[in-house]
Amino acid sequence: MQLTTSMRRALTAGAAATLLFTGAGTAAAAPSATPAVTTATTAQHAAAHSPYGELRPLAVLSAERLATADLVAAAKWGTGSPIDDPAREQVVLDTVAEQARQLGADPAATVRIFRDQIEANKVVQRGLHRTWDADPSQAPAERPDLDKVRQEINRINGELVRAVVDSEGARSAPYCGVLVSGAAAQVRHTRHLDGLHTVALARALRSVCGAA
Repeated sequence: MQLTTSMRRALTAGAAATLLFTGAGTAAAAPSATPAVTTATTAQHAAAHSPYGELRPLAVLSAERLATADLVAAAKWGTGSPIDDPAREQVVLDTVAEQARQLGADPAATVRIFRDQIEANKVVQRGLHRTWDADPSQAPAERPDLDKVRQEINRINGELVRAVVDSEGARSAPYCGVLVSGAAAQVRHTRHLDGLHTVALARALRSVCGAA
């Protein structure tokens, strides 16, 4: 409950910061002669290129990546396959580091962020396996194709690397933590995340700020 409360507070602060850094007040004060559609489009463009607008995709994509953890957990359930997979994890880290280099980003910062993404994914897997161990009736009836799930993870990884590149300035800003917490709280609300996935989302975003 403490985490949820703090994230709600951060959402309020993040919303206020968004207004501050997007210049929404300026847009609202535009002359009445300015067409409403033009004003709205300008405000949306400013929001997308604000620090909050740059950081929000990291929260959105992290939550999307966490959703695949449910499928990975189901694919491994009852097979004896370990949740920790160092070989696969290293492939992911090597791949995103190379993608970052090709985009002119810092590979080390990208790898730090993706280590958190991987650990967050495992938080969900372990939590689900504990739940299913305690009550097998809640376990999935079907086993997803792990190779297909990993293809989806690879797609999200590519988008996340791009989001890391696009948010370089915002990630090094002193108010980054407030905006990331606000974005995470908004994503939690819109995606109706439960406690397990909320905790995992916070874990996924741990190294975002200061990783420019």
